[in-house]
Amino acid sequence: MARTAQNENKAGIFFLATLVLWFVSVWFEIVFNKRKELLCVIAGCCFYQAANRVIRFWLSRDPLFVNTSVSLLHSSITSVSVVFILVNQWLKNGSNGMFEHSQLFEGTWPWAYPALCFSCGYFAYDQLDMLHYRLYSGQIPAILVHHLILLICFTLALYRNVTINYLILTLICELHSIFLHVRKVRRMAGIRDAKSKIVKLEWVLNWVTFILARVVSHILITAKLIRDAQKFGRGIELPLALFGMAGMNLLNIFLGIDLFSAFRRERNSQANDRRHHE
Repeated sequence: MARTAQNENKAGIFFLATLVLWFVSVWFEIVFNKRKELLCVIAGCCFYQAANRVIRFWLSRDPLFVNTSVSLLHSSITSVSVVFILVNQWLKNGSNGMFEHSQLFEGTWPWAYPALCFSCGYFAYDQLDMLHYRLYSGQIPAILVHHLILLICFTLALYRNVTINYLILTLICELHSIFLHVRKVRRMAGIRDAKSKIVKLEWVLNWVTFILARVVSHILITAKLIRDAQKFGRGIELPLALFGMAGMNLLNIFLGIDLFSAFRRERNSQANDRRHHE
């Protein structure tokens, strides 16, 4: 038990060190390379930290509840932003050429860069919040690894100003994250009636968005990367993109298993309650 706690502490120190290096890198780009557009990353960090304080003050001081509530806020804002960016681009120029390699790799749709910056700031905030309140477990916490990979991919893309539109497409998965976080907040709030119409609707939306916004979209992005592999050249972008998408697709498998287990538990709980009342 003591060894496990010690290993978790070492993991925390490692991820905190990488986060500090990330902050130094971002500020270096802003101050010395005069990349003022990256201030949106810092704005994202500050905004979600402020939201954390507001929720902590007005609703609950439970670190997990606060963290999940801020995550729900991020998923909602990001989903609205991504849908707005895609619809705006569609209405402005039509679908012709919208998903061509040159557009996805070198182009940047209106509002895509600041939206990606803002979301990048959230992942930095969330990493720090999880480390501060130890909202992770295991010797190699999957959630901290996930955030670190995203920070690396997002930040390198923002520095080099490439694959911005590709990354915006990956954020479509936040549509599903909304219902993941809603379920978590709902259960922490004590609303667990599986027979409720609201809970049933929540599960329908959970599964639909999981399949469409997460599984299908990530498979299509991966297929697009493989199809256009020869167009990337010899840079680090293609290996990094393929590595990132492989990680996301793998996480989707584990997430699907966890989601099915949670769904089955709630159905079994409902069936047990029915037998009990009979």
